[in-house]
Amino acid sequence: MNLQELIARQRRITELARTQGRELTESERQEFDDLQRQINEILDQEGEEGEDPSAGGTRGVTLPVAGAAGTEESHQAALAERTRIREITGLCNRFGMDSEEYISRGDTLEQVRKAVLDRLERNGAPVSVRVNEDEADKKRSAIVDGILLRNGIRVEKPAAGASDFQGASLRMIAANCLADENGGNSRNYYMMDPNELFNETMRRSYYNPTSAFPAIMDQVINKAYVEGHRTAPVTFDRFTTKGTLSDFKKADNYYVQGGFGEFLEVPEGGELKHTLPTDEKLPQRQLKTYGRQFTMSRQAFINDDMGVITTLPSRAAKAARTTINTQVYKILTGNPKIYDGQNLFVAGHKNLLAEGTGITQEAVQSMILALGGHTKTMDGTDQAIIIRPAVLVVPLGYQFAMYTLFNSATISASGDVNPLYQYRDTIRIVEDATLNAQVKTGAIPWFMVGDTNDIDFIQVDYLNGQEIPNIRRMEAPGQLGFVWDVYLDWGITVLDYRGAVKNPGVSVSSPIALATK
Repeated sequence: MNLQELIARQRRITELARTQGRELTESERQEFDDLQRQINEILDQEGEEGEDPSAGGTRGVTLPVAGAAGTEESHQAALAERTRIREITGLCNRFGMDSEEYISRGDTLEQVRKAVLDRLERNGAPVSVRVNEDEADKKRSAIVDGILLRNGIRVEKPAAGASDFQGASLRMIAANCLADENGGNSRNYYMMDPNELFNETMRRSYYNPTSAFPAIMDQVINKAYVEGHRTAPVTFDRFTTKGTLSDFKKADNYYVQGGFGEFLEVPEGGELKHTLPTDEKLPQRQLKTYGRQFTMSRQAFINDDMGVITTLPSRAAKAARTTINTQVYKILTGNPKIYDGQNLFVAGHKNLLAEGTGITQEAVQSMILALGGHTKTMDGTDQAIIIRPAVLVVPLGYQFAMYTLFNSATISASGDVNPLYQYRDTIRIVEDATLNAQVKTGAIPWFMVGDTNDIDFIQVDYLNGQEIPNIRRMEAPGQLGFVWDVYLDWGITVLDYRGAVKNPGVSVSSPIALATK
């Protein structure tokens, strides 16, 4: 017998016992076990000889092989049977029950769950409402991690059984989910053509938003875009500070700009002098909402395009981070007006070198002196404002010259000491091609940013501190597919112009020429 005939014979044996209201006889049980052995041998043989390469050699998810016996329907039915046996065995083991009785009789997973609850109730044990939910959650986790592994997304601790679903298609997963929701009756769903299965999946999710298939896609998307957020190629967070706002109203910073003044001696029996804020004009922080939308269309479902729920969400998370990165660098290159009505980098702020230079010792020293040369507080008091240099923000190609500048102990053949060598561990170099992209012609500026423990510069605020984009599935009228909104709330504010110094840079044809300009 071929695979399809073996499965059909198993069905006839179990259906006969069910209609007669009895368990399998000894001979029927032996025949059933022998049939199962033959099914496993066929599946194992086909898995070794013609396994689909995308499945990564996964047992239990065998795809159709050209020339192999049986049809795709047979393989899907076999997969469903393996899944049924595994899930029933796991459930029975948890509650000390013999699974063989339910497996050989052809019971569905839902029927076994009911039997578990009945037994717990008869024995006086507390009935756990989590029996169904726990098993379903474990299976969903396995499917989610299997999809992620298939698409090369890092999973630190894959859920048990994830490898079983690593080669599963979207249609196979959808059929499996629909079967579970219908009490384990899987034959009809696995035999549906892709269009019919898509329509049934959409109908089920419309009337039940917590339906398993869209919930699995949501979990895959969540994990994919978290990983995309983590790996986004951005640098803004290396020289800005992170803040949080609880709403979208404008927020004033009453403490940022004013000086606190020196501590005054308190004579015996004297009183402490009170300090009042002396800010004249304050930077205002405010959040805005940014977002995009993407769809897993009917065509993507039928074509088994897994990238829609893995690659696209990852790109969406990266896009959010790179958008913030671009906006921060536009502040550096665009030099906008800030809270005092002047441009960020102007001579009056003492944060702009009079002449642009390339990467030289003299240029870096001038920027260090300018950064730490502020002596006036906002209330007009003369007071040294100690700002230590922390970051050099430079265009692509500058880091080569910077490395030599900071990591050479001497600067001449005679052994003259390099004064910048002392900063090799305290000043970080942040190189970003965004500067090159935003300044397409002419001189490209570069910047020195102070230690954020000493002074504020640019702050990126998030709604309630949430940096990772929100994502939600939407029901879009007239849309053939599942639609997701991706959005994030942030605001970018210059808090203090004294936090950085700008070198206007020079126009060069090659980064190699920077050190000689």
